[in-house]
Amino acid sequence: MSVRKEADMFVSRALEKILADKEIKKPAYSQLKKTCQVALEQIKKDPASESSTGDSGTLPQPVGDEESVKVEKYILPFELACQSKHSRFTNTSLDVLQKLIAYGHLVGNSEDAIHPGKRLIDRVVETVCACFIGTQTDEGVQLQIIKCLLTVITSTNVEIHEGTVLQVVRTCYNIYLASKNLINQTTAKGTLTQMINVIFSRMEQQAVQKAAAAAAEMQQKTEQQNEEKLEQQSDTHSVDTQKASEEGSSTTAEVDIDDAVDPTQLAAEVISDIIEKVVPSEEETQHTGGDTDSLHSTDSLTMTSFTSVLQMDAFLVFRSLCKLSMKPLNTDGPPDPKSHELRSKILSLQLLLQILQNAGPVFKSNEMFISAIKQYLCVALSKNGASSVPEVFELSLSIFLILLANFKQHLKRQIEVFFKDIFLFILETASSSFEHKWMVVQALTKVCADAQCVVDIYVNYDCDLGLANIFERLITDLTKIAQGQQAVVYGATPAQEHNIRLKGLECIVSILKCMVEWSNDLYVNPHQQSNLGNEGMPVSADLDTDSGKGSTMASYNSANSLNEPPAALDSPEQFEELKQKKEIIVAGIELFNKKAKKGIAFLQEHGLLGTTAEEIATFFQTEERLDKTVIGDFMGENDKFNKEVMYSYVDLLDFDGIAFVPALRKFLEGFRLPGEAQKIDRLMEKFAARYCQCNLSESVFASADAAYVLAYSIIMLATDLHSPQVKNKMTKEQYIKMNRGINDSKDLPEQYLSDIYDEMAMNEIQLKPTSAPLSNKHGSSANLQGSTVTPKQRKTMFDTEMQHMTSVAKALMESVSHAKIEFTSAKHHEHVRPMFKMVWTPFLASFSIGLQNSDDPQMFEPCLDGMRCAIRIACIFRMELERDAYVQALARFTLLTANSPLTEMKTKNIETIKALISVAHTDGNYLGHTWLEVLKCISQLELAQLIGTGVKYNVHNSGSKAKDKRTAHHLIESFDAELLTRADSKKLASLQGQMIETSSQSVVVAMDRVFTGSVKLDGDAIVDFVTALCAVSMDELSNGSHPRMFSLQKIVEISYYNMGRIRLQWSRIWAVLGEHFNKVGCIQNEDVAFFAVDSLRQLSMKFLEKGEFANFRFQKDFLRPFEHIMKKNRSISIRDMVVQCVSQMVQAQMANIRSGWKNIFSVFHLAASENEETIVSLAFQTTGNIVSKVFEQYFDAVVGSFQDAVKCLSEFSCNISFPDTSMEAIRLIRACAKIVAEKPKLFREAGATHGAEQGETHVPVKEGDRVWVKGWFPVLFELSCIISRCKMDVRTRGLTVMFEIMKRYGEDFERHWWKDLFRIIFRIFDNMKLPEQQSEKTEWMTTTCNHALYAIVDVFTQYYSVLQDVLLSDLYEQLYWCVQQDNEQLARSGTNCLENLVISNGAKFSSGVWDETCQCIVKIFQTTLPQHLLTWAPGDVSDSAAADNPNRALGRSESSQSVVSQGSILSQDPANQKIPNMKVHTQDKLFSSLLIKCIVQLELIQTIDNVIFYPTTSKKDDHDNILAAQSNTSAPPSSDPADARLKTHSDSISSVNEQGMYSYLNEQQLFLLVDCLVESHRFAVRFNADHEQRNALWKAGFKGKAKPNLLKQETQSLACALRILFSMYSDESMASCKEKIETRLTELCSEALLYYLALSNDGHRDAWRELMLLIFNRILKFPDTEFQLHAAAHYAAVCDLISADIKMELRVMLRKFFSRLGLVYEIIPSAVTVAADT
Repeated sequence: MSVRKEADMFVSRALEKILADKEIKKPAYSQLKKTCQVALEQIKKDPASESSTGDSGTLPQPVGDEESVKVEKYILPFELACQSKHSRFTNTSLDVLQKLIAYGHLVGNSEDAIHPGKRLIDRVVETVCACFIGTQTDEGVQLQIIKCLLTVITSTNVEIHEGTVLQVVRTCYNIYLASKNLINQTTAKGTLTQMINVIFSRMEQQAVQKAAAAAAEMQQKTEQQNEEKLEQQSDTHSVDTQKASEEGSSTTAEVDIDDAVDPTQLAAEVISDIIEKVVPSEEETQHTGGDTDSLHSTDSLTMTSFTSVLQMDAFLVFRSLCKLSMKPLNTDGPPDPKSHELRSKILSLQLLLQILQNAGPVFKSNEMFISAIKQYLCVALSKNGASSVPEVFELSLSIFLILLANFKQHLKRQIEVFFKDIFLFILETASSSFEHKWMVVQALTKVCADAQCVVDIYVNYDCDLGLANIFERLITDLTKIAQGQQAVVYGATPAQEHNIRLKGLECIVSILKCMVEWSNDLYVNPHQQSNLGNEGMPVSADLDTDSGKGSTMASYNSANSLNEPPAALDSPEQFEELKQKKEIIVAGIELFNKKAKKGIAFLQEHGLLGTTAEEIATFFQTEERLDKTVIGDFMGENDKFNKEVMYSYVDLLDFDGIAFVPALRKFLEGFRLPGEAQKIDRLMEKFAARYCQCNLSESVFASADAAYVLAYSIIMLATDLHSPQVKNKMTKEQYIKMNRGINDSKDLPEQYLSDIYDEMAMNEIQLKPTSAPLSNKHGSSANLQGSTVTPKQRKTMFDTEMQHMTSVAKALMESVSHAKIEFTSAKHHEHVRPMFKMVWTPFLASFSIGLQNSDDPQMFEPCLDGMRCAIRIACIFRMELERDAYVQALARFTLLTANSPLTEMKTKNIETIKALISVAHTDGNYLGHTWLEVLKCISQLELAQLIGTGVKYNVHNSGSKAKDKRTAHHLIESFDAELLTRADSKKLASLQGQMIETSSQSVVVAMDRVFTGSVKLDGDAIVDFVTALCAVSMDELSNGSHPRMFSLQKIVEISYYNMGRIRLQWSRIWAVLGEHFNKVGCIQNEDVAFFAVDSLRQLSMKFLEKGEFANFRFQKDFLRPFEHIMKKNRSISIRDMVVQCVSQMVQAQMANIRSGWKNIFSVFHLAASENEETIVSLAFQTTGNIVSKVFEQYFDAVVGSFQDAVKCLSEFSCNISFPDTSMEAIRLIRACAKIVAEKPKLFREAGATHGAEQGETHVPVKEGDRVWVKGWFPVLFELSCIISRCKMDVRTRGLTVMFEIMKRYGEDFERHWWKDLFRIIFRIFDNMKLPEQQSEKTEWMTTTCNHALYAIVDVFTQYYSVLQDVLLSDLYEQLYWCVQQDNEQLARSGTNCLENLVISNGAKFSSGVWDETCQCIVKIFQTTLPQHLLTWAPGDVSDSAAADNPNRALGRSESSQSVVSQGSILSQDPANQKIPNMKVHTQDKLFSSLLIKCIVQLELIQTIDNVIFYPTTSKKDDHDNILAAQSNTSAPPSSDPADARLKTHSDSISSVNEQGMYSYLNEQQLFLLVDCLVESHRFAVRFNADHEQRNALWKAGFKGKAKPNLLKQETQSLACALRILFSMYSDESMASCKEKIETRLTELCSEALLYYLALSNDGHRDAWRELMLLIFNRILKFPDTEFQLHAAAHYAAVCDLISADIKMELRVMLRKFFSRLGLVYEIIPSAVTVAADT
């Protein structure tokens, strides 16, 4: 069948059906009948088109325009049928029209002949719509109308726009409202939904099609450009070779690939370009005025605002629905659910919601639609948002949520109004119904679940200076609801109250989850990798999933990507600064509202308000939060500045062209008039002046006075008409009469005044609509809560508040409908920090109340979830205060650390424990010192697990129970077995049932995972964790009656787990753990200390297995606790345990130990001083093995601790309890010296610094000195310490070994090493080092010092060439010290050593050395001369020793090379010397000292003699002299006797000088010694001659039974001096000073002879015998010339000797003297002399 025939068939059948109806015959339908007949005849006359019979399809085919036009001429019969109001005719007509339109036979694009300017389809639609005549319309007709109109909208062949579309929608809308048939209502509603979907989807599809077309066009242009490039390349490339052409083709291919455009990307670009074109710029945007017409209104809109007519259609429909939703309901009573008004409102809101839910990019971005949302939809919502009808309110909330989600960047001010003045107000007022509150909370639940939305609210409102703190207010309301402190909801059941509280709690938890999600990128999950492939965590998995896979943020970002502001604007620092500034402004405003001047001053102090009147006036006009009453009072004041502000305020207003009453309204809308007439007078006066100034040309007032009076009268009129207190209202006539003659004595026009009266009667003067402060809003609510009201009163109050709220919200919404404020889409993570600072306190209170007061899982589980989220946020942003508060709160609710009895633990406490463990597991990196709270709970949880499993715990002993109960502070004291025993079986079973849950596998695993997971913590977190664990461990162990080692065991475990960390982290960990082991190892409980030491051993074994590189100190730090425990713990068993552990480590890990050797030797050093044989024996045995084995095999690892090893051996040597060990230790020290000698290279490579423990300064050491500093010096120093500390046999052995080492290895020592070495050696003689007991001191000097002196001289002699320049002076000083001591043996040894030193090395002495040597001898002579012998008197004992020898006690401190050169003052001040506690008198002590000095004098005289003439030479000489005197044998005959005697004398001198040091001394040095000897001689002479002094001394007990004398000193000193002079006199090398020698010799001999003659005591004379023989014998040996000289000088004295009683030997010498004298002077011949001799 052809298309034409099909159309004709539809039309003809319909016409036939109409004509067949019996009603058609009625006269009323005659025109219809006639028209139908004409049309039917015409159809029959039109020939059928044969060309269209070939189709084989069963469906109707689309028609062309020609065929459509042919069908349209038959429309008139159907139009008349529709107008006939007959249901059957109408049904038939509508049915055929629907079919014609559906099958495309009726398009209607042609112009309507009846109505020019319209299209036929518009007339058809009007005809169809006119069929609905209201509620009396047939139900079938209604369905046909709906069907036909839906076909018109959905048909692709028919196009209707603008008013026609609105007519279609309005008709269906009216059918839904008017129809009483539920099916028709449902159908109409569904049809409307489908229509609106089609209208808006076509608009979006058209934009997509245009974008695709533009993309295709752009791609085509791109291809053309590529082709042009290819042609250009082909033209420019030369075709020289085939290879060149191939290269050219490959290049072309590359260009094609590079320039190819992705169609998807291109389409996206085109869409964005179109949207930019669609959305006009701010300058081009022209806002349309408010339109209050119905659905058919299309005025004031032009196509210039849209890019297509489809956008116009959608806009008109949207605007019409908004206006429909704003129609008011019946206010006479409660709204009827079946009323047209309510159903219309609900339907319009539902359709609007549908439009917004399905909104596409064009709707979301077109400026006209955005403007429509602001001007119409938001205003409609402001009216419906406060509706008392729950369904309307719910729809309004749903629409608001859509706007908030998709359009918030355009509705910044509108959203503020919604929150501030509608939804939050409903939550805060007590009169609102539960349903309203519930729906608001439900909506807020969705808002709070959107992370982007939550952060945007904070950033755009709370951080905006001019907007309300929406986020802060939202938090306040939600926390009040969650805490159950919200406004009382009357009529709500307890269940409802509970449910809304749960919802509030859900909201605040959602907010925290949003914060977690927002900042999730900053979170570092320590277990992220370990969780891969594992089971989900019991509690923390949810949180991790929520925070880690938040789809909200991703989806939201993609949805709003088209209109996002630049990321640069999202500066957290800037917003935080704005927030702080806003807080100051709010505080200033609050202060202003209380006291205006204080508020202004406050804002000026902070630089937020200027000081001029203009600035303050501007502030009054622009700041809406100021109290209008306060503003009015301030500007009405009579103060000069207040009036200036008021003048500036009025001058800022522009009244140009505004009528008087509107101008007055504008003036008064910004403040409330004060109550005082004078203030009002000032304000009105300035207003009148300003108004007249602005309206000079058009003013009806003759002067400003008239305006002023009229303004004042208007204020009075307004008060009179609208004040409820005024009962008799002013009439119009009275008002006109009141204002007569005010216009410069003339009347204002009566009509003018009448209009003013009418206007004021209709509309009172009101303030500009603003949101009042919350305190003012809720006055009625407060009254409601404070009194008992009926439900009706509450309902009335609620309706009143809702009406007021609606009016305020509507006015505010209209005022901001054209406002454009930039909306910031937050992106930065840092926004969460200030947000959380704001909410953490109320949230914590909410969670705490929920946990405290409720046992319902629905209540406490969200609380726990929220606390975990809060901890996560605080951790991420390192907010310690907040984190600590939440963790402590969570720990408190576990009841594990609380003071509550154990029996109160409930399920919520168990869940809290799980939550706390979960926090520890997931947020361990951030917990810091709050690990302490967590680990305390875990510690107590272990005890709770013991209870749950039924393990009995030790009960407090009776003596300490009371004390423990008084000091109970955690669970261990609450666990009282007696209490549990007394409890009944049910309670006990319940307690065990609760506690056994703590032993469930999930809890145990989670608890263990905290410790095993410690390996995942970062470097700082593990230190915090370990610190807290150590603190908990100390708490456990500090309980004297119940020490527990749970945490100590865990410390050992985590040490094993974390030993694989990098050394830097491990060092920080062990710094804490080591200190803890120090404390635990010294605890009094031996079991605990034993466990600690054993754990240390195990850890050390494992740690040592890892080994250590050179120059590191990790092992040293690790093993330090052993040293500390050994030092501090006095328990023998523990110390023994430490030694065993260390010994075991040495045996097992000697190859891996490096820096740990220091600690090992330190432990053994401490053990060496023990008295327990087992400890000392094991320690020494291990030390010996180290020296013998480790030093041999791994000395490179031990070399850094070599000093410690030697020190350790030294300590063993000084242990007096084990002498065998001491001797063996010295042997090992000698072995150490051998090692130093054999391996000097290792010491040089050991390191470049020398220092002790950390904290001391490390001194750089040169490479050449490292062997000395690290090797030889420690060995020799410790040997010196042994010498100083030990008993006789040990120190003697040590002294021997030390000097053996020096002698054996000294050749390798550097010159400056010797200097350091002798500092050590001289310590032996240090006064401060000597024993205090006199007996020990004496023994020390007699033995050790004595031996040391000889050994020193031996070493010095052996290495004289090296030591002479360095140490000779020090050595002399030391010898000088020795002869000063009150010890005869030491003094003798000092002089003997001096003698040996000079004799052994004198031949090597230089002149300077001899000078120094002689000076030393002179110094000793002078200081040891016992001068006090001559001056002593009985009773003179005070300071005698010091006076006699002021330098005696100076010791070696005078030497700059002394080890104690900076010693204490005691070593330099004899008065401060410690006096030994001896049972002797001071006088005896003095006499002893004087006696020793006398001995030293003799020894020194002998020393000089031995040095110069060699030992025994003088004695032999004396012996020879005696023999010569006793022999009467004459000299052998000689031809020249004088020559023979001279030769004999010269030979004698030569033989002496060859052995002694005489030949090495010059005349000055010899004279110096002679002077000392002579001085000593003369002192002795004086003393011996003083018989009274000698008697006094003798009587006082000095020097035994006989009177004291100094005969030996007297004779030997003179003899030695004479021998020197005689030698010098006969020495030809000293010829230059022979006269001086001769003089000295002559004088001295004369003095001796005269003194001898004066002696009267035979014994005294006998002592001089050898001396006199020496003089005569030497004189006799002189040559004749010299003999003659000396004989002449002494002749008289010699003659006197003849008369004296002298011995035979001396008489013989006299005879020889005179015989020689006779020969020399030739008195007698030589023969006579010979004969006489025979």
